[in-house]
Amino acid sequence: MESSLTKSALPEAALPHENDRSGLSTAEAKTRLATYGRNRIAAPKLRSIFVIVLGTLKEPTFLFMVSAAALYLIVGSLEEGAFLVVAACVSMGLVVFQDARSENALNALRDLAAPHAHVVRNGQTVSVPAEELVPGDLLVPSPGERFPADARLITEHLISVDESVLTGESVPVTKQWGRDESLYAGTLILGGVGLARVTLTGSQTRIGGIGKALTGNSERTPLQVATGRLVVWLSLVAASVCVIIVLAYGVLRGDWVAGGLAGLTAAIALLPEEFPLVLAVFLAMGSQRLARHHVLVRRAAVVETLGAITLLCVDKTGTLTQNKMQVGEIWHVAGINDADILETGRMASASHPIDPMDKAIFAAYEAGNLSKRAGLAATPTLSFPVTAGRLAVIQSWLSSNKMAWAAKGAPESVLALCAIDPPITAEIESKLTNMAERGMRVLAFASARGVEPEVSDASKIAFQFEGLIGFVDPLRSDAPAALVEARRAGIDVAMITGDFPQTALAIAREASLTTAPGVLTGTEIEALSPEALKKRLADVRVFARISPEAKLKLILAFQALGHVVAMTGDGINDAPALETAHVGIAMGGRGTDVAREAADLVLLDDSFGSIVSGVRLGRRIFANLRKALGYVLAIHVPIAGLALLPILLGMPPLLYPMHIVLLELIIDPVSSLVFEAEPSEKAAMARPPRALNEPLFGWPQMAIAALQGGVLLAGVMGLYLWALDTGLGETTARSLAFVTLIVGNLVMALVDGIEPSVSLFDRRHGLLWIVVGVVGTVLGTILYVPAMGAIFKVTPLSAQYLGLAVGIAVIGGGWFAIVRAVKSNALIRRAERL
Repeated sequence: MESSLTKSALPEAALPHENDRSGLSTAEAKTRLATYGRNRIAAPKLRSIFVIVLGTLKEPTFLFMVSAAALYLIVGSLEEGAFLVVAACVSMGLVVFQDARSENALNALRDLAAPHAHVVRNGQTVSVPAEELVPGDLLVPSPGERFPADARLITEHLISVDESVLTGESVPVTKQWGRDESLYAGTLILGGVGLARVTLTGSQTRIGGIGKALTGNSERTPLQVATGRLVVWLSLVAASVCVIIVLAYGVLRGDWVAGGLAGLTAAIALLPEEFPLVLAVFLAMGSQRLARHHVLVRRAAVVETLGAITLLCVDKTGTLTQNKMQVGEIWHVAGINDADILETGRMASASHPIDPMDKAIFAAYEAGNLSKRAGLAATPTLSFPVTAGRLAVIQSWLSSNKMAWAAKGAPESVLALCAIDPPITAEIESKLTNMAERGMRVLAFASARGVEPEVSDASKIAFQFEGLIGFVDPLRSDAPAALVEARRAGIDVAMITGDFPQTALAIAREASLTTAPGVLTGTEIEALSPEALKKRLADVRVFARISPEAKLKLILAFQALGHVVAMTGDGINDAPALETAHVGIAMGGRGTDVAREAADLVLLDDSFGSIVSGVRLGRRIFANLRKALGYVLAIHVPIAGLALLPILLGMPPLLYPMHIVLLELIIDPVSSLVFEAEPSEKAAMARPPRALNEPLFGWPQMAIAALQGGVLLAGVMGLYLWALDTGLGETTARSLAFVTLIVGNLVMALVDGIEPSVSLFDRRHGLLWIVVGVVGTVLGTILYVPAMGAIFKVTPLSAQYLGLAVGIAVIGGGWFAIVRAVKSNALIRRAERL
């Protein structure tokens, strides 16, 4: 790798701004964007309509349908063959439509997930989409972020970078102005501060040159993998049954054509091919619904986990609070005034602030017209960021041939830098406690002026303590209500912060969190044994001065207590905790790229209310998906039974391919679109979290679905046998059974899909009623239009027989509504008591 980029490698337009610190203007950035194009290596590889259609053509059910159509056409049944061809095309169109809808939803999520970068535009630090970066832009890098473009360090600072994405070597590389100042897209910032000038974007970057690009492929969840495997096995079973029936008809009855039709009918009936389609649609559309509530899903499998969360461990700043810092109070020691502390605060802050407290210091500094008072260089000479052993930032500045040093940070860390008399220390601690108890976030400040330039070791500087600044960060307005909703749902909430313990307790009281057991600090957590920590975690829910290491220890202890933990994080060191938690939640507004890459979810607005909304929507997605899969399995029981039983009993066939194809055309949109759009049940957040190991569709759900389908099968088969036994004839018997099956199917969809607590005619059920209307019209056409009746081998029914069929359908398909209503009312009563 080259040690640095030469000026000749830079785009010509970037050169005039080498010494400029105000960044590009908005107009100039737009001009350059038009000239150089977007900062994009390659567009995500999305599935085209052609690829989706090709995949649909390979589906077993489609192949069976085409085979049946071909067989009809071969034996001269042109009407039946033509119908099956049209039906196959309609079925393929529905699948393609739903697949394309899912793909569009995933594409929209990719746009939301696109990274942003902090740049200086018009003299102000702003966040812009990384795609809009142009050569000449002034980047403000932050630890934990990835460089969005190739750039060059232009300030006299050190930046530590992980370039393993390019070199394969994970050893940090130090970048320094005048030596190795080249910075590359995709590399990770580990530490340090500075300013960097963008030199190359898009495919011109080093990573673009070696062809690294996003694939855009979405992962398959464990449930999708398992379901795909199930469908493969069922396809083999269906093909085997088909062959057996064909051979049985041909050898025993000598009717190979009838055997072929009966075998294909049974094969189509046995295949619940809607399972993978339902899963794909639900996960894609569910993720899009979550995004509309400011929750971005990075790993689809997490949708299966949201409903099992029992404990939310959330950061205070920006999640429970607004993260809109303002200077609330300044306190200083004798001989120091407010202007002195603000000047020191400005010197210890980033030149182009991103941190809310840095911004608050700058705002107060500029409001006091102090910008001309310091007379310092444009950027600091040395910068020492926060470390695990020192929670303070130290920077030095050249001023009149001497060095001015400034420190800000946690009071205990800043006090450790200074030599202070015990009486003054007691006064500082008293004031600190007073500020913290009023919910302020407190930083301490110290300085050293007139230091010789050759001194570069911060530990050798004699700092003078100056005072404290208390920052006000109001509680989010939606936090208290969200906390109440979480408790009603059986979800405990713990607050984690790096703040002073008294500050943490003050905010926790305001948010109505449990504070009686007190607060546990990171130092105490590190000192406790695993068993002792578990005992403390039985009731403590407020944690202060928490380091990333303590956060990880907290998660492991809570998990050992049996909790399913969701953990928020935003820092570069939060990645282990986010990966260890059952659900890792990164901050979209202030989080680092490392945190987002480690997380399952990203909060687009960093709000605690959005986390609870995500849980609520996750429960809705889970419940609707479970109902859809139950409906698919339940309706396939009578379909498969009615296709096989008459053959086994030596009776006239009840169902032919066209009957089952029509049923599939109903099942597909109902299971994947109608169920997905169903609103959440009223008692969704009154249920306790489900067990983490509880499958989405396990044996209890299969048993209920089989029972539902079995009751409807018994009703339809009983009616068919009665009609044949009473001499009504094969066609009338089939008409009665077919009407009962179709209507029973719709009734079952209504019972399984619509919550008892939601009105049957709620506007959100519009799609389901459209399906009901279309199916009713089609069924009437089949029964009472002779040409259609001939294709489906049915005959018109009298009002008496039609009423009999509908009555049995309502009972056979709707009996489970009573069970659901009783269960729903019990949950609603429980919710009202909470």
